[in-house]
Amino acid sequence: MTEAEAATPRRVLLKLSGEALMGEHEYGIDPDVVRGIARQVAESARDGIQIAIVVGGGNIFRGLAASAKGMDRATGDYMGMLATAMNGLAIQDALEQAGCPTRVMSAIAMNEIAEPYIRRRAVRHLEKGRVVVLVAGTGNPYFTTDTAATLRAVEVHAQVILKATRVDGVYDADPETHPEAQRYSHVGYTELLSNRLQALDATAVSLAMDNEMPIVVFDMTVAGNIARAVRGERIGTLISGKESR
Repeated sequence: MTEAEAATPRRVLLKLSGEALMGEHEYGIDPDVVRGIARQVAESARDGIQIAIVVGGGNIFRGLAASAKGMDRATGDYMGMLATAMNGLAIQDALEQAGCPTRVMSAIAMNEIAEPYIRRRAVRHLEKGRVVVLVAGTGNPYFTTDTAATLRAVEVHAQVILKATRVDGVYDADPETHPEAQRYSHVGYTELLSNRLQALDATAVSLAMDNEMPIVVFDMTVAGNIARAVRGERIGTLISGKESR
């Protein structure tokens, strides 16, 4: 590591699915889960790590599922964006109760509850030690929050995307239906795409590949794993340009 690299603060983008906020419930937000996430993020931020968070809305509303039942896809996706804003406010409240300065920034205008997303302003917040919670996806329908997370990570020059899930990495088959499935410790972008491994959507993976943005997929239900991932410990599966298992 060069002297310049050692002096550069670690900057990460944490991707939280809406479902991750449900805990054991079937719907909505579990305050205990949100507080647990906030404690780990606040602790890492106090250590000088710059953290942006992109949150999904699947615990409240999924535009794709509504589209399958006959709703206009664009309308469903916009409703999903509003759901991410609700989750973002919950995360902000928990972070601030943990003593961590936080800003919610939205890709669609809702000035009474969130700042508009402006890339330079987001970077400035990070430099000042504030956690930035990014909501409303990209502001456009037909794009997932995985794609939004990748886009924002590239824009704010994050060093890595940390995708917090309920499984401990990327498998060569669905571990719930294939008990013999093998977990990758490291997998390449092209292998992920060619084998159609369902860790992220193809648009997000392609964008990450084009910009050489590494992604770590890990199990957030294990106590302390979010803090470990943010600190850079090797957990879960690393997705990068190197084709290796």
